[in-house]
Amino acid sequence: MTTKWTDRIYTWGFVSVLGIMSILFFTLPKEAFSETENRSLQDVPKLTWDRLWSKEFADEAELFVTDHFPYRTDWVLAKSYIEQLRLQQENNGIYNGKEGYLLEKFGEPDFEEIGSYADAIGQFAGHHPETNISFLLSPNSVGLYPELLPWLAAAYPQSEVNDFIGDRLPEEVRFLNGFDFLRSGGDKPLFYRTDHHWTTYGAYLAYRAYAESMGWEPLSEEQFNIRTVTDSFLGSYQTKGQFGGTRPDSIQIYEPKNLVASEMYIADTGTTVNSLYDESYLSKKDKYSVFQGGVHALVTINNSLTPGTADLDKLLIVKDSYAHSFLPFLTSHVEEIHMIDIRYYNGGIGDYMEQNGIDDVLLLFNTSTFVEERGLLKLKY
Repeated sequence: MTTKWTDRIYTWGFVSVLGIMSILFFTLPKEAFSETENRSLQDVPKLTWDRLWSKEFADEAELFVTDHFPYRTDWVLAKSYIEQLRLQQENNGIYNGKEGYLLEKFGEPDFEEIGSYADAIGQFAGHHPETNISFLLSPNSVGLYPELLPWLAAAYPQSEVNDFIGDRLPEEVRFLNGFDFLRSGGDKPLFYRTDHHWTTYGAYLAYRAYAESMGWEPLSEEQFNIRTVTDSFLGSYQTKGQFGGTRPDSIQIYEPKNLVASEMYIADTGTTVNSLYDESYLSKKDKYSVFQGGVHALVTINNSLTPGTADLDKLLIVKDSYAHSFLPFLTSHVEEIHMIDIRYYNGGIGDYMEQNGIDDVLLLFNTSTFVEERGLLKLKY
């Protein structure tokens, strides 16, 4: 008798919890952006026969439920605390590494899939034979610092992934492998301890390598005023891992001593600003968005260079967010910069280049984004 009552209590308890969570899911307001996770949340999926047949609707529906599960942030935080009490060194795909570094899991990618992305770049180059195309691919901290992984943790070597991609590209695409210039970076931090981006110094090394590949004279560090704008940056890895006692990062801005006036037009909002930095983000969770105010589908930057001093008239950057701290370095060399985030831009890249008279393109991505970014397939059309 006791067993039956116990079973009923468990059953009704489970049904009640399920019912309450379902009601909360449908009644609680849905947010478009997670400040805690620093990313856009999945929108309500659109139901069409094509999307249903291709399983795209099912995938997005699953993501929608996951992203908007009631009190999801609190559940993630509770799970993290429990994992830490069990002395676990990994939570939500983030390792609690050595020397205060948090590192993201990186498993063996689908080489057939990333080969198709590299082929799309090759097709893009084939469609624009007169265009000067460069592709800069940066590793992530786990790729450059695998020795900082905790005991028994392992990651697939990103150097092998970058080499595979570089070998797959046609000769007409100039490939800049981030391992080549970051490994010589010295003792300064190249990546944030708590975030997936490179530091501004890491971006400076990338700028220097790109400038040299273009035949430009890059500015030395001595030609910049370098200022720290925050010492309290806890980035995306800390948000995911939720490890206690993590030491915050600093964010630096490199401003040329021979300052160039820049005007940035943000096509997403139709607004124009006179700075590449939005320091209002320094008081928010997403402090990395101090660079250009975060992610935009399309921005254009006009730089007031002294006549005759520009190394290039126009440049198109097709990128992920690693480009945000990299972009300001180019203002001393390029008069007009167009920057497209292929994840959010729905137009044709080739059409945009033709409409704006652009003959130089830089593709800039990090390895983790590249291996997952199906939007790169847009380049082949």
